[in-house]
Amino acid sequence: MTRFLSILAISILTSTVAMSQAVEVNGIAAKVNGRIITKNEVSFMLAPIYAQLATQFPRRGPEFERQFKEAQKKVIQELVDRQIILDEFDKLGARINNNIIDQEVDRQIRELYNGSESKFREELKKSRLTMEGYREMTREKMVVQAMRSQQFADAPPPLPNEIQNEYIKIKSNLRDTLKDKITFRKIFIPSLDSGKPLAVPETQLALAESLVNEIQEGADFQKIAEEHSRDAFAAEGGLQENLPRTDLAPEFAAIIFETEAGKVIGPLLDPRGFTIVKIISKDLGPAPALGEVRDMIEERVRKNKTSAQYERWIESKRKRAMVDVKI
Repeated sequence: MTRFLSILAISILTSTVAMSQAVEVNGIAAKVNGRIITKNEVSFMLAPIYAQLATQFPRRGPEFERQFKEAQKKVIQELVDRQIILDEFDKLGARINNNIIDQEVDRQIRELYNGSESKFREELKKSRLTMEGYREMTREKMVVQAMRSQQFADAPPPLPNEIQNEYIKIKSNLRDTLKDKITFRKIFIPSLDSGKPLAVPETQLALAESLVNEIQEGADFQKIAEEHSRDAFAAEGGLQENLPRTDLAPEFAAIIFETEAGKVIGPLLDPRGFTIVKIISKDLGPAPALGEVRDMIEERVRKNKTSAQYERWIESKRKRAMVDVKI
């Protein structure tokens, strides 16, 4: 147990750089028909997922490992399929316009990094990717989308009710997340507490977990926050009102904005300690009107209709491809 807790303490202090330290410079993750997929590419695509999982599971553990391995497997398969499709695209001599690539890069910065270009470039640096390299990854992703559309251009046209139902289904995901706001109560337990000389990360995590148990058993969140929280909002019972999403770390925002009002989550890993959150209310950014995104919605409906056909097609390509996965 002592050894486990020591490892935990180290992981807490190094969580923000753990992935970058594990990346081998110019390492090969896989080869597909002679094309190389680097470990840097895999690492970068996994970075937002890893950050969210590390926040959600402070002790790591089996569930953390299971979800991370599953995400890694999906990313590698996506990159392998991408290279297979690129071979098909090259045969056509087609190209993707640069301005479309720029728009997609901007969209990803907005959705994955709360619009923070500095956070985005920080992740590029950690994964040893250049902006040029990332733009190339984005181009390849868009090639896959274009090839899929071209391959199944004869799919039956979407019906009006199918378009409307798909729009309703994903409307919230299309919203302007940079305008999201949230009200919640928070309990912050620092990994090191100057008022408790004997407090260390593992004991502070245990304290946070015990507080969550008390709250789940009916204890008043506000009173516990007033007594135990160690931040500027403790006197108000941890209340933070109408906080813009852009003021939050992307991984933290991704978790709490997906949590229902009234629910308590945590402890979540914070760079300085552990956080317990009770969601009070959310004011989500506006979603675009159907007319603004109709083309995209229609494409999604076509994609859903042809998913089985696509899987048969890509599987036939996989069987003929020379694929060597090294991680």
